[in-house]
Amino acid sequence: MPYPPQTGDLHFEAELVVAIGAGGRDISPEAALEHVWGYAAGIDFTRRDLQAVAKKLGRPWDLAKGFDGSAACGTLSPAAAVGHPGQGRITLSVDGALRQDGDLSTMIWSVAEIIAALSASVTLKPGDLIYSGTPAGVGAVVRGETVRVDIEGLESLVTTIV
Repeated sequence: MPYPPQTGDLHFEAELVVAIGAGGRDISPEAALEHVWGYAAGIDFTRRDLQAVAKKLGRPWDLAKGFDGSAACGTLSPAAAVGHPGQGRITLSVDGALRQDGDLSTMIWSVAEIIAALSASVTLKPGDLIYSGTPAGVGAVVRGETVRVDIEGLESLVTTIV
């Protein structure tokens, strides 16, 4: 992943990525998992210094969170093959050093709750990707470092910051 411009403080966040297979709006939590095609390991990158400035000025964070390469996504695995991971270890390491270590069961919202909440505001479409949140331990990365996310039952995601 190219180190993005206009920042000196790029942060990682390991996340479970949810791929929508059947769209909809106002989806109930009980029906939400029927709309999931599959899952992947992901990394949500943030230009933390730009985010801090935007917060201080009371402005939107759009440019801190949305930039080229800001949402790395690993190989998608069909839910039909891997199930719906509601628990399982999620880790992120930088150059082999463990930086985040948690369990999907401790996330603030379940995948079903996230889908229900999002679909109350926007229509979800097949192919939409939802990044579901991160365990504690987010931190900075610099050029040359290799970041790896592992989620139990899914393929690993590995990227080098260049």
